[in-house]
Amino acid sequence: MLEIYKSQENGHIQEMTLNTIEKGSWINIIDPTPYELKLVSALTEVEPDFLRSALDDEERSHIDVEDDAIMILTNVPLVREEESYDTLPLAIILTRQYVITVCLEETPVIADFNERTARLFRTFKKTQFLFQILYKSATFYLRYLRQINKLSDEIEERLRHSMRNSEILRLMELQKGLTYFNAALRSNGAVLEKLLRLRSSRTLEGILDIYEEDEDLLEDVIIENKQAREMVEMYSQILSRLADTFSSIISNNQNMVMKFLAAMTIIIAIPTVISSFFGMNVPVPLSENSLGFCIVIVIALMASMVSAYVFWRKHMF
Repeated sequence: MLEIYKSQENGHIQEMTLNTIEKGSWINIIDPTPYELKLVSALTEVEPDFLRSALDDEERSHIDVEDDAIMILTNVPLVREEESYDTLPLAIILTRQYVITVCLEETPVIADFNERTARLFRTFKKTQFLFQILYKSATFYLRYLRQINKLSDEIEERLRHSMRNSEILRLMELQKGLTYFNAALRSNGAVLEKLLRLRSSRTLEGILDIYEEDEDLLEDVIIENKQAREMVEMYSQILSRLADTFSSIISNNQNMVMKFLAAMTIIIAIPTVISSFFGMNVPVPLSENSLGFCIVIVIALMASMVSAYVFWRKHMF
């Protein structure tokens, strides 16, 4: 999918086509076809490798600089399914005339730049627009981390009352999402630090012009990214300890069940042993007694009761 937009002076955003594209436009490419990549490459004179970089879902965050373009590849967060969090590469390419974003899927980060929020950004202010996208990505990380924290609290409350496999699996899914977030935020932080160092680069004049207000926005992005990293590390430790705790509880409960079953097996085995002894086909005590059967039953019951009392005192059940 290929979309082209340009901010207007009245605060709205206008959708354009390849035939009517103007300087300062934003070209948004989502899961492009080879033909679309070829068209954009011919129009913007951007290397096809730049455009294809974000189409590898395992690509790590980095910066590539060419003579007339710079590509900032960052990983943005998204929710694939309910309670399933992941990251996806997003390439932001700045040229002297255009801003180009390339991604395999539509993400909430890019989707948030629309007609409703058009007054908050300007596509022709390329550097500022770049930092706004990075800032939006950091805020979504923080939003999803708060969701993960809330979900982990709900799972903990349910596990206190019922040790079900579904809750343990939900906990593992959240841990996997935090792992993805942690790796992405670390590489994103390296990209932000490199952008901070590139602010005085003369080779990027006209492409990446960082003004004073842009520096403030970049610093805000770095702060938000650091906060997200700290939250990821904290929540990862909490979930890890929570999983270890409930794993110990499950193991302890299993041991208690095994102790109870072992005690019950012994108690039930005592009458069996006694009845087997008196049921042998040889002369045994009480064989001539008319009350022998009742006496044997009483002996078996008393032995079982004594065993049960001993096990109870030893907290076997």
